[in-house]
Amino acid sequence: MAIWRTKLLQLAAIGVAALATAGWWWPGSDPAPPNVCLQADDRPAFPGDGMAWITAGRFKMGSEAFRIEEAPVREVAVEGFWIDSHDVTNAQFDRFVRETGYVTRAERRNGSAPPGAFVFVAPSEVHSLHEIEQWWKFVPGADWRHPEGPRSDIANRMNHPVVQVAYEDAEAYARWAGRSLPTEAQWEFAARGGLDGKTFTWGDEADHDGEPQANFWHGVFPVLNLGARGYKGTSPVGCFRPNGYGLYDMAGNVWQWTRDPWSGNGNEVDVPYAATARNFRVIKGGSFLCAANFCARYRPAARQPGDAGVGTSHIGFRTVLAATSRANN
Repeated sequence: MAIWRTKLLQLAAIGVAALATAGWWWPGSDPAPPNVCLQADDRPAFPGDGMAWITAGRFKMGSEAFRIEEAPVREVAVEGFWIDSHDVTNAQFDRFVRETGYVTRAERRNGSAPPGAFVFVAPSEVHSLHEIEQWWKFVPGADWRHPEGPRSDIANRMNHPVVQVAYEDAEAYARWAGRSLPTEAQWEFAARGGLDGKTFTWGDEADHDGEPQANFWHGVFPVLNLGARGYKGTSPVGCFRPNGYGLYDMAGNVWQWTRDPWSGNGNEVDVPYAATARNFRVIKGGSFLCAANFCARYRPAARQPGDAGVGTSHIGFRTVLAATSRANN
């Protein structure tokens, strides 16, 4: 069975080579389809204006139906808090950099390593879905302004989530905005949108091509991506329906940093771009690279370790504000 699966993957890779060349599946900066998405705004979000209030409550965190790192299911109490309605965008991060002069981790030299970050690259051959380390490459010159490398830019992506930000970069933005990154419990409670115990942010029914619910890999990973509403890479924020709390992209588009350390060493799940192997933080939400036949982590309970020391082309973030600030807004 394994041999036949390998052969099928190889045939699929050959069969879609022409489509890949034509841009059918390659994650990049294709022109945005004519969808109604949120517009770029360089202001940091504020309570009631770009931030949604999440009322205190209890919920069942985790899942025992999918992956071992999501278990056990446990009841967790969360205090009320504000959370960004969408991921921090390139426009917002650009304003932060312009006002502070901040230099991201990917833009600094790290010892003998040149400035750069990790980028998902097209596989030349597909022998096994377990050989994912070949799909990630450290690209000198890749950073938040050049997500896929020096020849890429964000000129037409100002309302896309900022990527290529290491954990410390996300923290720096959050401090500048007067807030913090969410805990894993805060993030998952908000992502569920009041649908406690459901598989997805929109309920239990799986996403289907007729009406995609989120920006993740629609097709056969890693050889064919039909796109969600035409997007093969990141999409602008707010192109898909919000959850029950009015939050956009809590499934797919980009993974999101949380401030919780990963309790293991990263070996429980695949982290092919891990550089430090020392400091992992929990990331949530899945990304445009998650597919039903491979990652399938575009679920609120899903979790993965992110190497805090590097930037990648599929991790972004959003911020939260403490409950005590509600009385003043």
